Amino acid sequence: MNRRDDLAIPRQRRRLGAHYDNDAFGQFSESIARTLGTARFLVWQSFTIIVWIAYNVIVPDSWRFDPWGRGLVLLTLVLSLQASYAAPLILLAQNRQEARDRAQAEVDRRVAERTQADTEFLAREIASVRVSLTDMVTTQDLRDHLDVDDLRDQIDRLTKVVASLSDRLERLDPADR
Repeated sequence: MNRRDDLAIPRQRRRLGAHYDNDAFGQFSESIARTLGTARFLVWQSFTIIVWIAYNVIVPDSWRFDPWGRGLVLLTLVLSLQASYAAPLILLAQNRQEARDRAQAEVDRRVAERTQADTEFLAREIASVRVSLTDMVTTQDLRDHLDVDDLRDQIDRLTKVVASLSDRLERLDPADR
């Protein structure tokens, strides 16, 4: 069967042979976007435009390379060319930043979930310890439920019984022991 006859396999796209590293190009576009977004760039661009216009207005007609009478066509072309390249590079840099932000947000979400799970676990453990402690007898509970005078009386009686039993044992004949 001929490749053209096999409709189950899609055709390969033909490339012109322009191969580039996406990451390197992305880093390049981010550096351009960072440069274009600075006050220094705006100042230099404004200074260049002012010098351009002043030169083409002040100098004699024979030295002008972009005459005012034609509407500074060359300046317009240069600024349009700059804008046509800057806009896609800035968009590419924004897309890369958005992807990084999305990945960071995912990491932050997972960390927050784990933190919440740990917090819930600790809350359950603390509640368990509290329940366990409520079942324990404390000294205050003993004081509240036991009469100290009654306890002393019982100890005194036991002491007397032990003493009387000791006396009886001593009176017994050693042969009977």
